[in-house]
Amino acid sequence: MSFEIPEAVKTYSQFFHPALMWVLLGLSIYALYLGIGVKRTRQADKDTRKELIKKNFNTRHYQIGSILLALMVMGTVGGMAVTYLNNEKLFFGAHLLVGLAMTVAIAVSASLVPFMQKGNTLARYTHISLNLTLLGLFGWQALTGMEIVQKLLGLMGII
Repeated sequence: MSFEIPEAVKTYSQFFHPALMWVLLGLSIYALYLGIGVKRTRQADKDTRKELIKKNFNTRHYQIGSILLALMVMGTVGGMAVTYLNNEKLFFGAHLLVGLAMTVAIAVSASLVPFMQKGNTLARYTHISLNLTLLGLFGWQALTGMEIVQKLLGLMGII
């Protein structure tokens, strides 16, 4: 038994992954801002800390990070699934490999949170290093992803 996906679904589903990833890039920048707020709160003097605590940087950073983890995993798997459904293969290249590495990095970064909550400095610095690397790779992925989108639009006769 063969299952045929309607052509319109095959065509337009290809744009969900890039759109989601651009949203996640923006959320990642916001998570960086919140993470800096967490650090400022932790290092502030007593009076400043009282004011910064009211801004809930810690809770918001944790929540945004959780959303990023879930959506990045879903977006990565979804992007690969759509590519496979449309082409009956994945295109082995830097964009795929870096995307998979980013998914691993965000999972490892999130796994460090319980250790950070117990004051583990190595876990904190590893979390920060992974996320800064992730953000840099995200920017690169955005550029290479747009090249792929342009190819798709060209194949569709739009550009």
